[in-house]
Amino acid sequence: MKRQVGYQWRLREVMAESGMFDTTDLIPLLADRGIKLSSVQVWRLVTQTPERLSLPVLAALCDIFSCGPERLIATKAENTTARKTAGHGPEVVDLAEVVRPKRARIRPDQ
Repeated sequence: MKRQVGYQWRLREVMAESGMFDTTDLIPLLADRGIKLSSVQVWRLVTQTPERLSLPVLAALCDIFSCGPERLIATKAENTTARKTAGHGPEVVDLAEVVRPKRARIRPDQ
């Protein structure tokens, strides 16, 4: 049985709970912890779900909001059912064996 895993990035919600509604408010707080990110990088971090996240950034965010990673990243895992395959249908015929092309004859008079 396969498992489907997913996650939800909740930084924006955690910021709102702390009364922080502007992404630029996060820049000096990260800089105080040694994380130098541009305003565009911080905006992407807040508004988009990151596929990769460095541990120093995650640790700094946890320190800023006095929380653990589980508050910033909500995970879920579900069992997935196996894909259904086609049943026994008509037998597959190899056309290379059944249909053979005729050799072309080129005549100069035509």
